[in-house]
Amino acid sequence: MNGATRMADAVPTVRSPSPTYVPQGSQFAGLYGRELLKTFRNPWVLLITLVQPFMWLAFFGSSFSGVPLAALDVLLHAQIQSYLQFLLPGVLSTSMLSIGMFGSMSTIQDKRFGFMKRILITPTSKATVYLAKALGSATRGMVQIPVMIAAALVFGVRLEGDPLLWAGWILGLVLLGFGFSCFFLAVTASSTDWQTPGVISNFITMPLMFASGALFPSANFPGWMQTISDYNPVTYAALFGRGIVLNGTADWTYLGYLAIFAAAMVAIGTLIAARYLKVE
Repeated sequence: MNGATRMADAVPTVRSPSPTYVPQGSQFAGLYGRELLKTFRNPWVLLITLVQPFMWLAFFGSSFSGVPLAALDVLLHAQIQSYLQFLLPGVLSTSMLSIGMFGSMSTIQDKRFGFMKRILITPTSKATVYLAKALGSATRGMVQIPVMIAAALVFGVRLEGDPLLWAGWILGLVLLGFGFSCFFLAVTASSTDWQTPGVISNFITMPLMFASGALFPSANFPGWMQTISDYNPVTYAALFGRGIVLNGTADWTYLGYLAIFAAAMVAIGTLIAARYLKVE
């Protein structure tokens, strides 16, 4: 009995390895780089991304070309050179609404073709996958900025403001695009249906676009639309850029609002993705 006890004591106890944290930096960089490659390798996606906001300027902006500037000044509550000058910050802001849809479609594609399953069985966390997708979508939207500014210059828009203000405006657009990318990815985290991103985008994009100060001043809205506009991040991105384009000034509180919006969407979206991001 004593011998058996000594033999049992001599046998080492096998313990299951405790879970260890795996740094996610390299996984995030790889997934983010893949999102960029997917964007720039597909000429049609890149072409549509560039052309769509330009068409807004060309068609919607030119629709007011026959209206006297004095009448536009009254309608828009601003001193402008042309409606295009007023519209440019709004179009750049509203373009950040739709970029999240492409990230959602990319996620569903990865689920349907098995890439997501292969990634999720590695030490890569769901939060890393989610944030890489969201940042990739926001980066895709940033491609539109230099194209839109160049188009505005071609149409005769004179741009005001110093480089610091323009850097702040670009940062605001990044925060807006990143926030909406996080939002769209969160609401489609558990979906594998191709139609879901488009349906959700159409349901959300149009109300937020028109119930903002992007296309027209919210002072012209009925009361219920003004309430939506007051809480609409698109409004603050448009107002921030419009102050720079029209007057060469900026209200930095708008940038703070956009930072809060992006941070809230990242926090909420990461929690949702960690729980509901799945393949099947």
